[in-house]
Amino acid sequence: MSTPETLLSVEGLSKSYGGVHAVRNVSFSLKAGEILALIGPNGAGKSTCFDMLNGQNLPDSGRIHLLGRDTVGEKPRAIWRLGVGRTFQITATFPTMTVRENVQVALVSHQRQLFNFFASTPKFARDEAGQLLDLVGMGGYAERPCGELAYGDLKRLELAVALANEPKLLLMDEPTAGMAPRERIDLMRLTARIAREKSIGVLFTEHDMDVVFEHADRILVLNRGSLIAEGSPEQVRANPQVRAVYLGEGLVYDARHRDGAHA
Repeated sequence: MSTPETLLSVEGLSKSYGGVHAVRNVSFSLKAGEILALIGPNGAGKSTCFDMLNGQNLPDSGRIHLLGRDTVGEKPRAIWRLGVGRTFQITATFPTMTVRENVQVALVSHQRQLFNFFASTPKFARDEAGQLLDLVGMGGYAERPCGELAYGDLKRLELAVALANEPKLLLMDEPTAGMAPRERIDLMRLTARIAREKSIGVLFTEHDMDVVFEHADRILVLNRGSLIAEGSPEQVRANPQVRAVYLGEGLVYDARHRDGAHA
């Protein structure tokens, strides 16, 4: 069996604001088909790290290799063009457009269509948009206005939009924020299945430890900008430093989690 491709390699990534180290000398890698969780308390540096990976923030030092290319200094649009999808804590859609049209807009952008954007979008890649909606379980909602969707359905739509540029790497910042517990598990189960079927690497931040321990292959733990632990869910759960500074009793769920029940 061949070794999975390394999609993301981060070396010595650092960022400070007025003397405060938001991210300090962080290094890690991510392979195709792997699901990697980045966790830590509020203010640990997770969002700053994501913004540097996505080109929204310039690191003070360090290297970022995305899909074999040094992307430090690249704009978010250029990084997206490489094959990097991203979802955000707050879902952004066009509420007056249909669910299908929202995906078509992403497909228009991906395929660099230069015709009249809103006049042509309803006719463009209609079937392809429908296939993406079917993939995330939203095919039955295709003709509904986005403004009518429940929040959990908006999150699934956001995933379809993120998949429109055929990403090799998916960055998901708090993908289940604001969702009910059952919806959180369902969304990440769906994401994990798609990622493994299509060999997409996934890096996600998350506060819900049920989601993290069920779906992550590996976990990175940040505290005050520094990486304090890295390993399998079982290794992280047993790490004394992690328990002391972040998770505490949250690491001790019940028997089904203690024995490596993550999928």
